[in-house]
Amino acid sequence: MQADITPEGDRSATRLERNIKALIERRNEESRGAPAKDRAADAITRFAGSMLFVGIHAVIFGLWILVNLGVLPLIPKFDPSLVILAMVASVEAIFISTFVLISQNRMAEADDKRADLNLQISLMAEQEITKLLSLASAIAEKLEIPLHEDQEIHELQQTIAPEEVLDAIEKKQRETPL
Repeated sequence: MQADITPEGDRSATRLERNIKALIERRNEESRGAPAKDRAADAITRFAGSMLFVGIHAVIFGLWILVNLGVLPLIPKFDPSLVILAMVASVEAIFISTFVLISQNRMAEADDKRADLNLQISLMAEQEITKLLSLASAIAEKLEIPLHEDQEIHELQQTIAPEEVLDAIEKKQRETPL
């Protein structure tokens, strides 16, 4: 059996790269798996949030206004009161805001999944740390290493149900005025 002679920094970099690659692949997979309507809404939202979109609108609206004020006499006035421009801008704003909301809902859903994953990982880490602390205390006791009677160590060795934490947070929030 060959010993692993890889320096710790190299192993950490490899784990880090693997984790980053896995996250990117997962996001790409979720993006590809999204319904066509959601992908379309995301594409429209990205375009509507770009400087190209701003530039196109500045040119179109600017020309519209200049033509209808008579500054550009090459084209006849077609909206002298600019009511049509206002209506077009309003309808466009309605649709763009709807696309933005669709995209935000998808992002919120993805954020909820990530939050659930973070919670699960934190709960698993807490359980593992509690077990390790109990094991370290047992080893110290077996080796007759004097541990000061530390109430905090005893508390940390106790498993706490997530529901108890949530209940305590909610109770404290009810007791504390905003």
